[in-house]
Amino acid sequence: MDAAERLIESTRELLWERGYTGTSPKAIQQRAGAGQGSMYHHFAGKPDLALAAIRRTAEEMRAKAEEQFSAPGTVLERIAAYLHRERDVLRGCPIGRLTQDPDVMADPALRAPVDETLAWLRTRLAGLMAEGRERGELDAALDPRATAATVVATLQGGYVLARAAHSVQPFDQAIAGVLGLLAAHASAAHEETWQP
Repeated sequence: MDAAERLIESTRELLWERGYTGTSPKAIQQRAGAGQGSMYHHFAGKPDLALAAIRRTAEEMRAKAEEQFSAPGTVLERIAAYLHRERDVLRGCPIGRLTQDPDVMADPALRAPVDETLAWLRTRLAGLMAEGRERGELDAALDPRATAATVVATLQGGYVLARAAHSVQPFDQAIAGVLGLLAAHASAAHEETWQP
């Protein structure tokens, strides 16, 4: 891994652990094993490096989600696989946590990939739910956009509850709850075969 990659990866980790303000250029350089000259050779400064790191995290998050969303199975099975996938729950969502960082939210360039990723997730889930209605897997009463927003809000809120309790149990309960609500919208033909 070259110096630029080490700097990006180190910044990604530090942003997740400490947030933007808590991530100093010196800490990035130390973790990356790169000098100040190397950092400023590859990046204009901390905001430029943070933007590269946030974009990388956002791309990775979308790619991981897409693995479950485009896998075989019913819509509910794919959504459940996404919600049940392995996560470092107590660390929180690396993108969702950035919404709590006032410096990231105050900077339109840094905020953009955060907003775009969460918007992509809502849109992708809404598309899956619309597909489920078209295929007869979900009943027509389900509102795909509102339900997708509910799923994303529950997922992000589950991280918050887990971190506050220092336990994954509230996260697991939130996921079980939202999957139970989705199961209530499974069409009669599919509800017997799908278990949240």
